[in-house]
Amino acid sequence: MAYDPKLAAALSGATLRQLAHWRKASVSRGAVLIPEISSTRPVLYSFRDVVALRTCVKLRNDTSLQKIRRALDTLRDDLKERDHLSSYTLVTDGGSIYLAAPDQAVDLVRKKANVVIHEMVDVLQPFYRDGRHIPPLLQPRTHVAVDPAIRGGVPVIEGTRIPYDEVAALLRDGVLPERISDYYPSVTATAALDAADFADYVDSYDPLREQREVAAG
Repeated sequence: MAYDPKLAAALSGATLRQLAHWRKASVSRGAVLIPEISSTRPVLYSFRDVVALRTCVKLRNDTSLQKIRRALDTLRDDLKERDHLSSYTLVTDGGSIYLAAPDQAVDLVRKKANVVIHEMVDVLQPFYRDGRHIPPLLQPRTHVAVDPAIRGGVPVIEGTRIPYDEVAALLRDGVLPERISDYYPSVTATAALDAADFADYVDSYDPLREQREVAAG
């Protein structure tokens, strides 16, 4: 399974504009995250990429992109940490960014001695970004689940292998929630409504919608 930019944005909380910007290196710093499946059209992200993107979005809530790029360069070039970005726990106090371990952290921006971090952040849990609620990655809706072991991580109806968008498409075609079981016996009306709600959320990251919102200020 590979996530197109719209679904990767919806699951991570990043905007499509941010994803495009983060794929590129700056004049003096490396890229924030290059998709490991495909960085050229069609751009495709992995499940690990989405986890890493959630980290970047949470960092960006409290610190500048310049500091994020500087921290990632320190991680990769100075510390020689070249595993996928999702393998690391990165946190910020607003002043710097730290590579965190259970009891201490390395300052990646100011490159000072190890400091103690009192609060660890779980990027899989829900958070807010610019007033938008970003759902938990593994359970974006009560009856919609994301599991990399099931269909490679495509969101499905919980307890099944049925993609959420197939169920949502039926509702959009006029099928009543109570009749979804005629097509998918294991999908309840409530689960179908959750699938439709999540599909609406994903569509809120549509490129044309983002352009209209930017134009409107």
